[in-house]
Amino acid sequence: MGMQAIYCQPRTSIPNKAHQKYPYLLRKLKITYSNQVWYTDITYVPMPQGHVYLCCILDWYSRKVLGWEISNTMDASLCQKALLIAIKHSKALPKILNTDQGS
Repeated sequence: MGMQAIYCQPRTSIPNKAHQKYPYLLRKLKITYSNQVWYTDITYVPMPQGHVYLCCILDWYSRKVLGWEISNTMDASLCQKALLIAIKHSKALPKILNTDQGS
């Protein structure tokens, strides 16, 4: 019938086979206070004419969004801007900044 779903397919989660895989070190860590661990992730938001990338920085303990940034390109400045906003608004630095493997 030739039917096909219409959705954005930026393929942001494909690992590079040449990059080293690291073990997940936070698996058994007890997170007991704010600013102990921040985590970040990037996703894409579908728009009528394409998509934009959204990077968020969250406090793992409180689940509070500390900083975010959107961009039409997924480059390092997207994450840097989100991190600078998080530092400015929280007036603190995390002991650990956790990202997924792709970051």
